[in-house]
Amino acid sequence: MNAKNANLAWLRGCCGALVWGTCCVLSSWAVAQPTLQRVIRDSQQRVVKIYGAGGVAGLEGYQSGFLVSPAGHIATVWSYVLDVEPVVILDDGRRFTAQIVGFEPTLELAVLKIDATDLPYFPLPENVEVSRGQTVLAVSNLFGIATGSESASVMRGNIAAQSKLDARRGTFKTAYDGDIFLLDLIANNPGAAGGALVSARGQLIGMLGKELRDSATGVWLNYALPVDALRSVIGDIVSGVQRSPPAAATAVLPEDQAHGYETLGIVMIPDVLEKTPAFIDTVQADSSAAVAGLRADDLVLLVDGVRVDHQQMLRRLLRKRDRRDPVNVTVQRGAEILSFVLQPVPR
Repeated sequence: MNAKNANLAWLRGCCGALVWGTCCVLSSWAVAQPTLQRVIRDSQQRVVKIYGAGGVAGLEGYQSGFLVSPAGHIATVWSYVLDVEPVVILDDGRRFTAQIVGFEPTLELAVLKIDATDLPYFPLPENVEVSRGQTVLAVSNLFGIATGSESASVMRGNIAAQSKLDARRGTFKTAYDGDIFLLDLIANNPGAAGGALVSARGQLIGMLGKELRDSATGVWLNYALPVDALRSVIGDIVSGVQRSPPAAATAVLPEDQAHGYETLGIVMIPDVLEKTPAFIDTVQADSSAAVAGLRADDLVLLVDGVRVDHQQMLRRLLRKRDRRDPVNVTVQRGAEILSFVLQPVPR
């Protein structure tokens, strides 16, 4: 028997009982490879690179996002990168200036919009089944490697566990306190935040979170927020549904009954623009703000769940809060989103 016939005989034997398992493994691997490659490529086309504010104190000016509609809506993490109008770069290298159409700081989620149509996007599935040990792909602009038409980075790993982030409060600083997927891969590095966590079949199952480090042990947490936690919020923002109580729902109180900067003990930066951001300039000692933990340079994002777009809105919202009542404030401090309860200080 010549070598060619010997090889053919071996291949025929591979389908026999003695080596059937090996044959199936080889055949399955050969069939699965192109499928996985298609999943990766399709996912990369739905992930975008986002460039914005950064450079201060070593903060990176880039992160990731993923398309959630064919009309150019993008889900990403809420962070300091979005302090300016961000630039979004698609997989094919096209660049757009994006607008922030909505955000939910308690989820550290923002939705951007670019002027484009007919884009590939991730549907937001319902009843996503995820199991421990499941193979997943983390698709993101890891370390900012992709700056033009380069494809997003892809890491392959597993779901290590499903847990709650609130068990780590005081250790990992984040405003989010819901369910997460713990990942058995080094997914949460600079630039990865806001990237897509995808199943081996190409289904979106989560959004990569921001870098979180245990201040006591130095351990980094690799995690993603489940799509189940994001779906309704993203859907409401895209459709234009108001998610927080309208600012006009409560009557304005007289000045001597309402909260103001002085009752909370904060001084804001000079309000010289039409929409001056609500940055705190100084915090007065022993005030409600000081006791709660607010600091200079904190950017006020929410008051009692209502979005604060600028200082004029902040003043209006405080005028609707009785000075005898506590005020819930959510701020951005550097790369962190933090929530505080400001209790009235007896005078």
